[in-house]
Amino acid sequence: IYGTRGTNGVIIITTKNANREMPATIEYNGYVSVSTRMKEADFMSAEDLRARMKEGWEFSGANDKDYGDNVDWVDEVSRTGITHNHNLTFRGGGKNTSLIGSLNYSNRQGTFKKSDNENIRGRLEFTHRMFNDKLTTNLAIIANESTSGVGFNTNVYRYACIQNPTQSIYDENGNYVERQVYFYDNPISILNETDGMNRRRNVRFTGSLTYRPYADLTLKAMYTRKGQSSLSGSYVTHKHPSTVEGGTNGSASRSTSDYIDNLVELTADWHKMIGKHNLGAIIGYNYEDQMSESFSASNSDFPTDSYSYNKLQAGNSLVKGNASMSSYKETEKLIGLFARATWNYDDRYLVMFSIRREGSSKFGKDHKWGNFPGVSVGWRLNNEEFMKDLTWLDNLKVRAGYGITGINVGASYGSLASLNYSGYFFYAGKWVNQLQPVRNANPDLRWEKKHEYNFGIDFDMFGGRLGGAIDFYMRDTKDGLWDYSVSVPPYQYGSIMANVAEIRNMGLEVLINAVPVQTKDFEWNTNISYSTNKNELKSISNDEFEMSTDW
Repeated sequence: IYGTRGTNGVIIITTKNANREMPATIEYNGYVSVSTRMKEADFMSAEDLRARMKEGWEFSGANDKDYGDNVDWVDEVSRTGITHNHNLTFRGGGKNTSLIGSLNYSNRQGTFKKSDNENIRGRLEFTHRMFNDKLTTNLAIIANESTSGVGFNTNVYRYACIQNPTQSIYDENGNYVERQVYFYDNPISILNETDGMNRRRNVRFTGSLTYRPYADLTLKAMYTRKGQSSLSGSYVTHKHPSTVEGGTNGSASRSTSDYIDNLVELTADWHKMIGKHNLGAIIGYNYEDQMSESFSASNSDFPTDSYSYNKLQAGNSLVKGNASMSSYKETEKLIGLFARATWNYDDRYLVMFSIRREGSSKFGKDHKWGNFPGVSVGWRLNNEEFMKDLTWLDNLKVRAGYGITGINVGASYGSLASLNYSGYFFYAGKWVNQLQPVRNANPDLRWEKKHEYNFGIDFDMFGGRLGGAIDFYMRDTKDGLWDYSVSVPPYQYGSIMANVAEIRNMGLEVLINAVPVQTKDFEWNTNISYSTNKNELKSISNDEFEMSTDW
């Protein structure tokens, strides 16, 4: 019922809230932690290398000779990381209104230098009830800002691991020692001569109206708007190995991106108890649109390091035509109509049926909509009369289900042909920007569908001391999406995305929960899980599209 957004599973998160008739309270909690390397590789020290050389060992490359120093390179790029986290929560509520707010700040340091992250997050939620609790209004806003530096370059650790421990970090003039060895740079110069910033902001607003005209029926309207923006900058100085070796005299880049998501959902939820029959039904509609865009630019050959990444126009590569910039913007829409009906008789026999009709703007003209039904049945045997004598059995339920879920395509315009300006040609005495095909049209692009069968058993016994679940599933993926190489002509571009593949997954999952020891003052909970999966690619080609390589 969750549609393509829940095709890989659904995680439901319940956040803290304020209760009615609750006195105003303020709560603070925080912690400070220290992290360090518990164990590290046993690299040769300078003394170890000199001892090997005295024994007659001969080395090439980085360890070609003794340079006279004693440096622990991994230690030079490492540190003891200190993290502190602070959380402030306030809540309160009256007869009809409740409010909760929280503010969290964290500053985390990794065990490698320049691996820092600072995060601040705020949340405010307001709930008001009217007309004898028939109408409930809920407003919530969450804002988050995360800031980090340029980040730890993993090559720094690699270079620190292979660096000659007798080699100095700096020469007698205070310059970095760099040697002409393949893929071998001074890690300290990379670390110190890189400047950068990454900042990400997220804001989410949710508002809902819930109306209960009578006890069995709930009508709900919800609107959510999510926004995410990012800004980053990076600069490598005149002393950075890449600029020294490439003669670029510093290199800078900036980028920014923005993402907006709007979601509207309308539902009607009905429940009724008639004798031993527990009936339920839900119908709904949801609309979602998304927009994402970004811009980036880079330049090099700067007269000074003073600007860092804050004055891209100062780089001389711009006038030489070697600077770069790029941008994009894309949108998509997803619309769904759904319904679900449930029947529970005497808490013994359980039946559920659901249907979702979903449309995506990403597919071909005549294939934007798909239908995704599901059905499941269950039998709770422990509530049967013939099982009453088994007092040690708390729950025994067998269940089976079948359903189809749709998988949305990743690219927003995959069904449409596209042309881009790329490269130049000389014509009539001037250079002309040429227009080239970059994507073929595929009006038959459609939903990838997963047909899943499952059978399971749930059990609990001995007052909850032992329980678990056993599940067997078989999942057939049909109309699987893949990029295929095609001939030019008749196609304008050398590849196309098409629905061809068929895949089967089969597996068994077993979960055992147990409480081996349970006393007044002590309880030991444990669980054991086992899973197996067999994946079979049944087909990836047809008469029209086939793999360029016969795997």
